[in-house]
Amino acid sequence: MGAGREVSISLDGVRDKNVMQLKKLNTALFPVRYNDKYYADALASGDFTKLAYYSDICVGAIACRLEKKEGGAVRVYIMTLGVLAPYRGLGIGTRLLNHVLDLCSKQNISEIYLHVQTNNEDAINFYKKFGFEITDTIQNYYTNITPPDCYVLTKFIAQTKK
Repeated sequence: MGAGREVSISLDGVRDKNVMQLKKLNTALFPVRYNDKYYADALASGDFTKLAYYSDICVGAIACRLEKKEGGAVRVYIMTLGVLAPYRGLGIGTRLLNHVLDLCSKQNISEIYLHVQTNNEDAINFYKKFGFEITDTIQNYYTNITPPDCYVLTKFIAQTKK
């Protein structure tokens, strides 16, 4: 961006009053329709679900679910991360993902993972830049989209001892 064209990217929490923004984004971004449990999990995750605004326009979001593992540890599942096409490449997805990774570090959460359709090379490369690795392949994970297979991408976060 040229000098004097600084555009602010801001993040906002998802609440009952603005959850429709998340629903509209998901409809525009993803070939899947999400059910009520998705939105309940997103709301329940608190700061782990954020809307991204570019010059006060809602253009992206990350939605996570917090999961309890055996032994009581928590891991984070990224249900969705998306930015509207005209706003990609501006650092908005990076800002959303870094926000969640920072929260994981601060809350001593050591594992974060997600599913990515096997042909979504842009997403796979994006996550690999942040240290995610393909840890599994699930055949026929998706219904009604081709290919139906997905990779599981996982990042293990080193814990900072206080």
